[in-house]
Amino acid sequence: MAKIYTKTGDKGQTSLIGGTRVRKNNLRVECYGTIDELNAQIGLLNDYLVTISLVSILTEIQDRLFTIGAALACDPEKEPRFAIPDLREEDIILLEKEIDKMNDSLPKMTHFLLPGGHVIVSHSHIARTICRRTERLCVGLFSEQEEANILLVIKYLNRLSDYLFVLGRFIAMQLNVEEVKWKPRK
Repeated sequence: MAKIYTKTGDKGQTSLIGGTRVRKNNLRVECYGTIDELNAQIGLLNDYLVTISLVSILTEIQDRLFTIGAALACDPEKEPRFAIPDLREEDIILLEKEIDKMNDSLPKMTHFLLPGGHVIVSHSHIARTICRRTERLCVGLFSEQEEANILLVIKYLNRLSDYLFVLGRFIAMQLNVEEVKWKPRK
């Protein structure tokens, strides 16, 4: 079995798919590294949801995040030589349908909501905030490199953060947990 460590990154560099060496704090690496962080948080959230028998599409979302991570980890000049899976517009449409389905069963929002009320709801909000950070990083990468596929990634992440917000509300409703309304002091 091959060793997990290669020592090739010991001086702060890593390889993109295609072999191009970049610093580990390169914006592209920050983007796909934060996608990885988001994917791990969604995995944890999904583990919690399984224990309460709440059906979700989180495993499919994790698959899309791997797709996004692979696309971001590939040197864009060398990408055509590799069979990197594509994110598709229908992936965004699926999120929109799921948001609408959950939203139809939720009470109308009358206040801003504080993350919390239950550990699972909080994990949904943590995933949402990581997703927003990932989106901001990808916007920065697009500003630098203007790759067309990054625009679809940004759109997907924007919709995913909306999904995670509504999922948090939906989980609260399923668990009969009161949403924590923000009541600003006067």
